[in-house]
Amino acid sequence: MKKTIVVFGSSTGTCEEIANSIAEKLGAEAINVTDFTADTIAENDNLILGTSTWGAGELQDDWYDGVEVLKKSDLSKKTVALFGCGDSESYSDTFCGGMKELYDACQGANILSGVPTNGYTYDDSEAVVDGKFVGLAIDNVNEEEKTEERLNAWIDTIKPAL
Repeated sequence: MKKTIVVFGSSTGTCEEIANSIAEKLGAEAINVTDFTADTIAENDNLILGTSTWGAGELQDDWYDGVEVLKKSDLSKKTVALFGCGDSESYSDTFCGGMKELYDACQGANILSGVPTNGYTYDDSEAVVDGKFVGLAIDNVNEEEKTEERLNAWIDTIKPAL
């Protein structure tokens, strides 16, 4: 596996927990997006980016500067995988929508395919493109029992490309 970093934005700790689990499973480092710079991008071949979703499908607050770093960087030789945390019951109409903002900011990179929407219960999500989430969607609030299985399946899918 090429040099990989996991970058997360987390307000309640859930996204941080997921990021640390991904990093451990891949033998990579996890960092908070507040420490994310252009040098971070330059030093890594693979970027695994994760955000929680707030309000009407918005990114976690710390990501707004991170998105600007992504938009100003040359991502053409980078591989990107995305994950997002959300609440499919209380925010069923914006479930994991924050991932879409990361997806949009990473255009030009090799963005790895996301997961199918089957098995999820929600009404709508901007993070669904062509019938799939743009990354791994996690609902650790209502479906915590599915998190580990979803995480392992997704890592098995993306690992060959990293």
